[in-house]
This record gives sequence, structure tokens and C-alpha cells, in this order.
Amino acid sequence: MEINVTAGIGSGPTTLAAFDAALNDAGVANYNIIALSSVIPPNSEIKIHEGKIAKLAGEWGDRLYVVMAEKRDDTPNAEVWAGIGWVQDEKTKKGLFVEHHGSSEDSVRRDIKQSLEALMATRNVDFGPIHMKVAGSVCKHLPVCALVVAVYEPSSWQSVIAQK
Repeated sequence: MEINVTAGIGSGPTTLAAFDAALNDAGVANYNIIALSSVIPPNSEIKIHEGKIAKLAGEWGDRLYVVMAEKRDDTPNAEVWAGIGWVQDEKTKKGLFVEHHGSSEDSVRRDIKQSLEALMATRNVDFGPIHMKVAGSVCKHLPVCALVVAVYEPSSWQSVIAQK
């Protein structure tokens, strides 16, 4: 399985509009987002995008399974930061994601590192080095949102309709 990791920054007249703009900036706006916990299945390849995911499979309104971190704010000069970190076994390609958000890049990076270390310790595993993608912005005049998303795969509603 390929898991795409990308980020988005958005602004708008409300924090919800800023969130939608950030989803659009990341390339995942036209899906129904379904949040997952933080387990990376075996044989998964993590692909990091520096910009918008150009073409994601699926159609308008499909379910999209993701691990997502997002932070919104409408306070002038406030910072918004979001990040996802992961560890992954080199052989099996199984691993763990964590997601954090906050008002500074340093705090998000620290929380990601500490969480992944704790999750591995709880499981008594060492999946190797910690990787992360972090994004942030500052609220100027309009509300802002920073998000980082790990996109698993879309799923059509047609299979649900066909079962009825």
C-alpha cells in the first residue's frame, strides 16, 4: 500500500473555511475524511509530497482514510502548527504514525518525537529513525489552518450501495 503524506495551509473568513482551504491546498478537499488511528500496515510505502497531491484516486465525495493533524486559529499574530511523525520497520514496512498540533514548531516536533518513542516502548519494538512532516502559518487578518495528512486510500460509496 502507498501512503501519501502532504501538508496544506489555508485561510478564510471562518476557521472552518480556513480548514477547507487547507484541505484543498493539500489536494484532499473533495472527499469525506475518515480519521484513522496510528498504525501503518505491513508492506506500506510512505511517499512524501512537497505540495498538493496532484491526482488522487477516487471520485467526489468518496471516503478517504487518513491520519491527520490540524490546527486552526483566528487570533491575529497567533501561530498554527501541525505535524505527523512516523517510524517504520525496514524489513516488514509496518510502523506507527502520530499526529500533533500546537502554537509552535518546536513544541509539535518535540511532541511527535516523545510520542513515537513512547509508542515504540509500549510495544517493546524499535522501528528505527523518526521521520516527520510539519507545517505552520501565522494568522494575519483572516483565520488560518495548518494541516498535515497521511492519506491511505479512497473508498467508493458504490460498494455500500450495492450491498443494500
